[in-house]
Amino acid sequence: MGYHHGDLRRTLLTAAAEAIAETGPAALSLRDLARRAGVSHAAPAHHFGDKLGLLTALAAEGYELLADALTAADGDILDAGVAYIRFATEHPAHFEVMFHPTLYREDEVGSARERSAAALSGGLAGRPAEELGPDPELTGLAAWSLVHGFATLALAGNLPPEVVEDPRRVIRLLFEK
Repeated sequence: MGYHHGDLRRTLLTAAAEAIAETGPAALSLRDLARRAGVSHAAPAHHFGDKLGLLTALAAEGYELLADALTAADGDILDAGVAYIRFATEHPAHFEVMFHPTLYREDEVGSARERSAAALSGGLAGRPAEELGPDPELTGLAAWSLVHGFATLALAGNLPPEVVEDPRRVIRLLFEK
């Protein structure tokens, strides 16, 4: 094949995200990925080794993107909740892979996952102690569960489109008194 990619790794990750959004991670193959990207069938293996390596890179990228989105919320719990949901709906393939650790090498995404977890908990750090209850860590887990559940329901098409378009309405019900 006569081709030249300025950033083949990026091209392959983008193609992988598109393929996963269409058919899920189980159906992903490096050969199909190469076809989608218009490169030789050996190119994905050269960059990622195998499917596990590709999904590891996609998960790590997803955690970094999520951390960036949550950091942009600047410590506001409502904005962080909305950012989490928007991340999931804008990056469904990343979201799907990130929360299925059997799909990737966990030890290779640890720092990116920790960065996103710290950014997520940052939204609670600015809340008054009385709002966090006797166990702030458990409160954080509950908040994450709520936005993660909302995002999962949205991705599965189980929520009305107008609610998904403006998740702030629902998040506000959960976090404002």
